[in-house]
Amino acid sequence: MTTSSPEWQARQYSLFEEERTRPVRDLLNATHARAARTAVDLGCGPGNSTETLIAHAPNARVIGVDNSGDMIDAAKKRLPQVEFALADISAWQAEGPFDLILANAALQWVPDHETLFPSLAGKLAKGGQLAVQMPDNLDEPAHRLMREAAADGPWRDKLKGVERTARFRADWYYALLKPLCARVDVWRTTYHHPLDGGVDAIIEWFKGSALRPFLAKLDEKEAAAFLDRYRAGLKTAYTVFDDGSVLLPFPRLFIVATR
Repeated sequence: MTTSSPEWQARQYSLFEEERTRPVRDLLNATHARAARTAVDLGCGPGNSTETLIAHAPNARVIGVDNSGDMIDAAKKRLPQVEFALADISAWQAEGPFDLILANAALQWVPDHETLFPSLAGKLAKGGQLAVQMPDNLDEPAHRLMREAAADGPWRDKLKGVERTARFRADWYYALLKPLCARVDVWRTTYHHPLDGGVDAIIEWFKGSALRPFLAKLDEKEAAAFLDRYRAGLKTAYTVFDDGSVLLPFPRLFIVATR
C-alpha cells in the first residue's frame, strides 16, 4: 500500500477477514515457510496475513510493514509479540537477507513493478522466496461499474485517474523474475465469495479496498450519490439469491519466486 493511497481503515478491511485471509493461506501453502528463519509481511494490514505467516513459519523472526497507522495499530493489538514498522513498501530499505518476503494483496498499490520486484528478490537469502498475491479483477463487473460511476457524474473531474489500471500478466512477471531466481511459479485463481446482504455486501467489501481512493476524493453528499449510482449498476450485474446472498467472483494472481 502506497503513501498515495488514502488512509486504510482496519475495521472496514476486516469485515470480510475470512475471505481476505484464504488467499494468503493458499499462497503460503505453496512456499517453504516452515523452514524460514527470517520473514517479512509487506502490506501487513491489520495483522491477519501476519498471523497466518506466523502459523506457517513458526520458527521465523517475523516483521510486519504497512504505511497505514490505523492498520499498524490494529496489528500491534492483535500480535503484540511481533515487530511492526510504519513504512511505505516502495521506500522500504531493509537489506535482509530474508528467507521469506510475503506481500499479500499489497503490491497492486505500489508503482514501478519493473524495479520493485527485482529489488525485493535481491533481499532474499539463497533459497529464499518472494511470495506475492495480487487481486487481478479490474475486468470484473464490480470494477468496471466503479469506473463507469466515476466517469458518469458531476464528480468526474475529481475522480479522473483515481483507479489503478494495471493488468497483471503472468508471463511478464515470469520473464522479469526468472533471470534472478532459480524457480518462478505463477498461477491465477478465481475465488467465488458468497456474501450475505446482496449488492450492499459487495459495496462494503470494496469500501475496505478499491472504493477507498474514490470515496476519499468526495464529500459526504457526493459519496452517497456515487454509491447510489454504483449500487444501481451492481444490481444489474450480480444475481441476488433467495436467501439474500450474492456470489462475488474474485480473480487473483499468485507468484512464488525462489532465489
